[in-house]
Amino acid sequence: MLEIKNLSFGVQSDGQNKEIIKNISLSVPDGKLFVITGPNGGGKSTLAKLIAGIEKPAEGSIVFNGTDITDMSVTERAKLGIGYAFQQPVRFKGIQVFDLIRIASGKELSVAEACSYLSQVGLCAAEYVNREVNSSLSGGELKRIEIATVLARNSLLTVFDEPEAGIDLWSFSNLIEVFEKQRKEIKNRSILIISHQERILNIADEIVVLKDGCLENQGKKEDVLPELLGTASAVQKCRGVLD
Repeated sequence: MLEIKNLSFGVQSDGQNKEIIKNISLSVPDGKLFVITGPNGGGKSTLAKLIAGIEKPAEGSIVFNGTDITDMSVTERAKLGIGYAFQQPVRFKGIQVFDLIRIASGKELSVAEACSYLSQVGLCAAEYVNREVNSSLSGGELKRIEIATVLARNSLLTVFDEPEAGIDLWSFSNLIEVFEKQRKEIKNRSILIISHQERILNIADEIVVLKDGCLENQGKKEDVLPELLGTASAVQKCRGVLD
């Protein structure tokens, strides 16, 4: 279980401290898929980075499976079982897709095993397993490769920061299938997704709404989603965007 207790975070702007996360408390139990949504600038991606260890809170604590990880590094958290998928995946010139998946898994993998992860995200394994993770890959390809590495990692808690960002419609549809499959199989694992997309919100067990750095609403999808859709403009609903 992930427990966030009275978490606050700010940055210096024009000589003043600008609060981005304001005294947030939140629990994510095992075996659940949570989606965090809300207006742009509400603190969603910052909260994801705080959980992953990319940023450090000014106040409060983060506890994972009974261990206080507030001051732990990204690497230490990864060893405990926390995985993180960036909004904009990193490119690695000189590293092949196979190497990236093998490193993510933390063990020796055969080419066939690596290819199985690529197949799960809709990529033709034979065409991608030996390619470099560089600028020759499109945003959609890179995103799916990153998700393949997340699947290989098999973390206890996986945080996805706006996984729909920069990908084409086909890749997005395939992404939803991956999340739906994970949701059925997570059991003692948890998934936390930062997203605006209605289709992703629709597969959540619970939805958390952040606004202006505060936790504005939280509850089961059946309770929170109708309210979100009811307050979104017609244009936004057509686009599937809730901010």
